[in-house]
Amino acid sequence: MIVGMQWLWFENGSNRIPIPIGLIIGYLFALHDHFRIDRKIEYAVLIIAMFIGFWLQAGVFVRY
Repeated sequence: MIVGMQWLWFENGSNRIPIPIGLIIGYLFALHDHFRIDRKIEYAVLIIAMFIGFWLQAGVFVRY
């Protein structure tokens, strides 16, 4: 869930471009899960964590 909350924010003045890198990395981890039992639950947790991370503005901010 912590991985899914990570965002990469590009900031230029008042413009912000968010990229959900935690969702992408978490999805890659879920694809290579050895057990493959509850992959749907893993995807749901990643999506919920992504929205929580967007709301909390968690992640890395890059100003250019």
